Amino acid sequence: MGKFKPIRQQRVSEEVIEQLKHAFLVGHFKAGDKLPPERELAAEFQVSRVAIREALRALESTGFVEIRQGAAGGAFVTDLTFETLSNSFLDLFLAEKISVPELCQVRRLIEPEIARMAAAHVTPEYRKSLLEAVESEEIPSRTLSEDFESKTMVHFILAEMCGNRLLEALVRSLMGLTRRFVEAVQPDFQSMHPPGLHRPIVEAVIAGNEEAAAEAMRIHAEEFGHILLNMQRSFRERPFPALL
Repeated sequence: MGKFKPIRQQRVSEEVIEQLKHAFLVGHFKAGDKLPPERELAAEFQVSRVAIREALRALESTGFVEIRQGAAGGAFVTDLTFETLSNSFLDLFLAEKISVPELCQVRRLIEPEIARMAAAHVTPEYRKSLLEAVESEEIPSRTLSEDFESKTMVHFILAEMCGNRLLEALVRSLMGLTRRFVEAVQPDFQSMHPPGLHRPIVEAVIAGNEEAAAEAMRIHAEEFGHILLNMQRSFRERPFPALL
């Protein structure tokens, strides 16, 4: 193959990771390509198969490769998406490196601007999608998961309308963090996010009124932020369940 340099340092798996990442990013391997077997990689890097295996596992955990089992298995290059960023935020949230108040603050800062930008990029297709989404979320949900899915669709569409992929990734990350917290608390979802909260935002956006869209989203972010903070306080005050 001749794509990689021999490794002669102590932290060999880290060096393998860096060279493989570089190979992916410059296009030596495309999404869907199968990497050479461990023994071939070990020979080219001049390291042990254990080091190769450690490197591949690390690359899998960060979303660069997918390891499949079986006769046709191996390490396959993945198509990088912003899902990795979302998962990283979620890991920080679960490790309590990100708090609920911080989550609410960022949502208040970002989401009004997203609504403002979306109002400047209205098309007939997006208008139709937003109306369908807001009408769908006003249909009573049967489960918390179903309710969350319907109530986040408007946010995803607005983020997509901005035409900025990083903003879209941030919104998906923020929604993911919100969902993780809500699922831990298990509130009365039918009163947590009553139907109709997104309608003023959607109406302002499809009218192309940027200022009204930003203000409607600011109000919504403030209101829902208070709901999340109250949920956090009540969750902390719950007694521990009795041990069986």
